[in-house]
Amino acid sequence: MIDKRLILKIFEAFSIQRWTDLVRPFEIVEMDKAAEKMVAAYIIGKFEEQNGKKIDWNWMMYASFFDLLKKIMLCDMKSPVQKMLRCDYPLEYIKLNEWVLERYRNMLDDELFHAFKAYLAGGETRYTGDNPDIFLSSRVLRAAHKFSTLRELEMISIMNEEARLTKIRQEINEDIRPYLDLEGLKRLMAHERPFELIMKIEQLRFQTRWNQTPRIPKTSVLGHCFFVAITTLLLVRDARIDGKEVKYCDKRLFNDFFSALFHDLPEAVTRDIISPVKQATDGLPGIVKCIEDEIVKKDLVPLMEDFFVDEILYFTSDEFENRIRTKELDGSFSSENVEWNDLCEIYNKNEYSPVDGKTVRIADHLSALIEADSSIKHGITSSHLVSGKEGTMKHYLKTPIINGIDVAGLFYSVIE
Repeated sequence: MIDKRLILKIFEAFSIQRWTDLVRPFEIVEMDKAAEKMVAAYIIGKFEEQNGKKIDWNWMMYASFFDLLKKIMLCDMKSPVQKMLRCDYPLEYIKLNEWVLERYRNMLDDELFHAFKAYLAGGETRYTGDNPDIFLSSRVLRAAHKFSTLRELEMISIMNEEARLTKIRQEINEDIRPYLDLEGLKRLMAHERPFELIMKIEQLRFQTRWNQTPRIPKTSVLGHCFFVAITTLLLVRDARIDGKEVKYCDKRLFNDFFSALFHDLPEAVTRDIISPVKQATDGLPGIVKCIEDEIVKKDLVPLMEDFFVDEILYFTSDEFENRIRTKELDGSFSSENVEWNDLCEIYNKNEYSPVDGKTVRIADHLSALIEADSSIKHGITSSHLVSGKEGTMKHYLKTPIINGIDVAGLFYSVIE
């Protein structure tokens, strides 16, 4: 079972403020930055794949997780300071990484701990290693990191005097220049269609969850999506079938992570419709879903590239159902909901593009549970938070084991 301390430590990224020495028109937190970075990485990576290159998405997903873990521990240390440490005081930088690693020793399973250790030990060499797939994947992730930082600077620039920003802008532009050979990044920097898509998705940063009640900390829809993606990545490691660990094929792990990252994408154009409203009538949930799909096709699909539009629509359609994707005789693809045992025993192959949608739903509910419980424990409560927490717990009493995961046990451990 996922360690409660790890989940709550990851949740702290919602409270880590960014750009605190500048005027900010909205709250800019570390979880939101991590989310936008992975959206940008997906877009840049897909352009590379379209150009015949191979992206190691498995490496990239865990790298984004490890980057966040490190940032949480070093929240008060600005990136330029870390860069100076790495370049001018390499031995101290190694010791700092070892200090970070030790903080997580009792929160991570052995395999994950050693993967984190290897990632930190690689330092900058992890971007210039012998594996060409990881080399390219790391460049894509770094490019996305620099681009998402630049986007934050652009968004706060309207509130700050130019004299405060000139040096920062020069440094970011200098950092991003080595990655401009990546086609997806070039298109983002040139404000072409991928940039328009990012702009739409960025709107999820401005939308606050549980908008009808005060809450600490506030969480955005976009940050929530990345929290759900990371939690999904951890949950699949806990899944067991007949007591045995499930070995997920690469496409299944990729689909689970990015289905989670994009699961609230329709809200970029529909805004958040809270659950009580969606469930006001028996027919309303289905109607709302149809309306969401229609608006997405009208407002978002035209901004997507042909080589990933079908994949994103697959992520966001029936997003909480276990499903596979099959090719029809006419060359089109269709989605089919399947039982989890079949997903593991029959369809656990890249060719079926399997998705553990119900695991994404568990992660989504776990996020909501922590959001409510955390605020209540901070002394900021309301009937909405209490009923939301109680309703989530009751929901899983009926089916405590889902997709091979002890959901009830996990949820009770987190709030106790």
